[in-house]
Amino acid sequence: MSKSVVYFTRNITPDSLVDIYNRLGRKLEGRIGVKISTGEPGGHNYLKPELIGKLVKELNAAIIECNTAYAGRRNTLDAHLKTIEEHGFTQIAKVDIMDSEGEIEIPANGKHLDVDIVGSHLKDYDSILNLAHFKGHAMGGFGGVIKNQSIGIASSSGKAYIHTAGATRKPEELWDKLPAQNDFLESMAEAAKAVADYMKGNILYIDVMNNLSVDCDCDSHPEDPCMADIGILASTDPVALDQACIDKIWSSNDPGRDHFIARVERQNGRHILPYAEQIGLGSRNYELIDMDTGRL
Repeated sequence: MSKSVVYFTRNITPDSLVDIYNRLGRKLEGRIGVKISTGEPGGHNYLKPELIGKLVKELNAAIIECNTAYAGRRNTLDAHLKTIEEHGFTQIAKVDIMDSEGEIEIPANGKHLDVDIVGSHLKDYDSILNLAHFKGHAMGGFGGVIKNQSIGIASSSGKAYIHTAGATRKPEELWDKLPAQNDFLESMAEAAKAVADYMKGNILYIDVMNNLSVDCDCDSHPEDPCMADIGILASTDPVALDQACIDKIWSSNDPGRDHFIARVERQNGRHILPYAEQIGLGSRNYELIDMDTGRL
């Protein structure tokens, strides 16, 4: 069985982010969107404009986001735009809230989701750089590129649809209709696959393993990082990439490792990876290339 290639560098700098993108050997073309999490006010772990700005500018890309399904400072267009400006992202690129003018349905054809409901502006992009901050997550156990492509690209009602495994599209009903945990994880994988299919594979994937908190950037009061920064990983395969990040955590001798793992295990978070592989999003079988040493 062939292995997907995952590149790794310990250096977390603007230049290393550009370098690892270039090592993927594929250039994104046309109108490019860079999908990040812009972070809740009060949060401090999200990827900063100072880190990602050089790559975003070299791609001549827009930063793309969607509104949240929970109360906060990113659940309405005006509040979200204000947060984005406060966090400095408007200084490096145009920012497009993709569901600011509505939403569209794209085929999912999954066990849980028949469609994925995404921001209508997704149709305006030819390719995407899925640039995720790898971290823990209160509901998913962990969040990497699969989460960033599923929950992150879904509209507010699409987020409710994923979180409830297809039970409701109404954000106000989300907390009353939460499904079995594995159904939620599988729904995230199905939504990520729907986006990959819709974009015809014109997506590249990067996980930045810094500020390794057990809480997501969607948390306005996240726990401080419990582990030291690990590095940047990149691939053309999202499943291989998130698997490689999980393996980095599991093989670490960092004193905070057990705390991070406990968050992942509490939510059965790793279940998303074999399911994503099963539905054809990617492969967990990978080869890690260390850019710093040149060794496998």
